[in-house]
Amino acid sequence: MNFDVAIVGGSFAGLSAALQLALARRRVAVFDTGRRRNRFAARSHGFLAQDGRPPGDIVADARAQLQAYGTVQWFDEAVSAIDGRVDDFALHAGPARPRARRVILAMVVTDGLPDIPGLAERWGRSVFHCPYCHGYELQQGRIGLIATGPVAMHQALLLPDWGSVTLFLQGALDLSADDARRLAARGVTLEATRIAAITDEARVLLADGRSIACAGLFTAPRTAPASPLAAQLGCEHEVGLLGPFVRTDTMKATSVPGVFACGDLARPMGTVALAVADGALAGTAVHASLVAMP
Repeated sequence: MNFDVAIVGGSFAGLSAALQLALARRRVAVFDTGRRRNRFAARSHGFLAQDGRPPGDIVADARAQLQAYGTVQWFDEAVSAIDGRVDDFALHAGPARPRARRVILAMVVTDGLPDIPGLAERWGRSVFHCPYCHGYELQQGRIGLIATGPVAMHQALLLPDWGSVTLFLQGALDLSADDARRLAARGVTLEATRIAAITDEARVLLADGRSIACAGLFTAPRTAPASPLAAQLGCEHEVGLLGPFVRTDTMKATSVPGVFACGDLARPMGTVALAVADGALAGTAVHASLVAMP
């Protein structure tokens, strides 16, 4: 099987990239195992005309629309390896060995959560990472912010627009006098006692026996590529505040000729809306590269 483009990852970024290429009547193979990063969330917010819908429903609609184009083939398979070079890549995906002239990497990233009992079970339900995605529905209630590093300062200054904020320092954040002044000006309460566990919806149990009931919790997980494919291909990476991501140029090309990357894999941080935009850019850029190098 020969394709113009193989896309590894069929979530928001990969689907968006595939759509641009399908519209250009290019032969596209999409490989996906269905493990979206936001699969734990009941609702998606901040994506124009789709606000408040279950993210799985958005993806299902997008996949159905994409597969209506006759040049798209879908593989419910993981890609274990990619060999070759520009204009002749071979993908190892189960029993299939399709070939493609270009590759777009749009795999998800993993979220490395703080090691607090009860937190992982509530991830995406009452523990979140993005207030634009999950802050409004907390109805300006009490918000707990669990620090994981310096990015917590940025989060703590933003979050008071969504509710009253308690910042749980967890020994992960050294605040200067100026930091403390700025947080106080935003009404942020500081809590130095360590968290023992999360219970109920979002109740924080502290090591000294106190508990604080919250409407929701936020934290910044450490992220990492869920697949080693980019590293195996030799794609250069950068390290952001939350973890490594694939380095791309302004047109989403990686350091490896013929390989492009988009979505959370290729951004220091992201949302559904940014992933869709990133994928659209990657898809049009790949099409332009095929035209320039027939």
